[in-house]
Amino acid sequence: MINIKLLAEICEAAGAPGHEQRIREIVIREVSPLVDEIKTDNMGNVIAIKKGKQSKKVMIGAHMDEIGFIVTHIDENGFVFFHTLGGFDPKTLTAQRVIIHGKEDVMGVMGSKPIHLMSAADRAKVPTIKDYFIDTGRCKSELEKIISVGDPVTRERELIEMGDCINCKSLDNRVSVFILIEMFREMKKKPTYDVYGVFTVQEEIGIRGANVSAMDINPDFGFGLDTTIAFDTPGSTKKEQVSALGEGACIKVMDSATVCDYRMVNYMKELAKKKKLKTQLEILPAGGTDTAGIQRMNPGGSIAGAVSIPTRHIHQVIEMVHKEDVRGAIDLLRHSVENLHNYDWNFR
Repeated sequence: MINIKLLAEICEAAGAPGHEQRIREIVIREVSPLVDEIKTDNMGNVIAIKKGKQSKKVMIGAHMDEIGFIVTHIDENGFVFFHTLGGFDPKTLTAQRVIIHGKEDVMGVMGSKPIHLMSAADRAKVPTIKDYFIDTGRCKSELEKIISVGDPVTRERELIEMGDCINCKSLDNRVSVFILIEMFREMKKKPTYDVYGVFTVQEEIGIRGANVSAMDINPDFGFGLDTTIAFDTPGSTKKEQVSALGEGACIKVMDSATVCDYRMVNYMKELAKKKKLKTQLEILPAGGTDTAGIQRMNPGGSIAGAVSIPTRHIHQVIEMVHKEDVRGAIDLLRHSVENLHNYDWNFR
């Protein structure tokens, strides 16, 4: 159904915002044989181009970066302090392994004050990022030969299959990187319009790579490709769950950074019905994606929408997606890109 081995390699690779070089190498290796042209811009975005029959442009954005940290200080006892790169849920960090990427990779563990020594007031508090440090088990003099201020830090987690689901760090947004590669792999015919698959950088800290790419490409049509909240777990209600695992890929209606073009939403809904694809409609109250940059950061804007993958435990140490939703997202994206010329895009 899907290539789990490739997805695992993509998810397990380190790539904090601004430090996407390891995942970029995998992307270039995988996508180069599938497209007509590939290039990397000054920021590090990978632009894969499949030439079409007509001159209109379609841009698809899938960000390569993952939430992580950056080293800010090493104290006299060798404990490492850090700043976040992207948003984290701090309560999930306790005693979790991380990797500091210096001259070589250094394993560490997120440390905090032992519960036995906390006051009742301390125990009642929700932890913050400032309550944590990284313990590598090494002294300062040894550690400073390998790492320094400014080195990135990522989570340490391997991909595992759990029933019909996949569990790993960085599924936000490596599952979309995988989906975009697989879309190109399954696109057998020459597309009607030029397709620009952009594997973007620094989305987690402000949609920076997509902004730059959209200004360069100036697309007529655009698709964001990212994860979305699946709050389908105990304690949730239908009205607040956003999406649910196993119910299909999502057609984005809006998030906090984008109101998708109603024409694109209608087009994707009609196409999904025609192709018998199970989909959900997504309204995400908080959080934005590359869709915002693709839609707005070019003269006149683009007709933009997004394919979103329902994901549990987003911005925590591990994340989870359903295999059928991943398969469905590949299909929805490919059909949406290949059939743009068959739709009436006039305002009505």
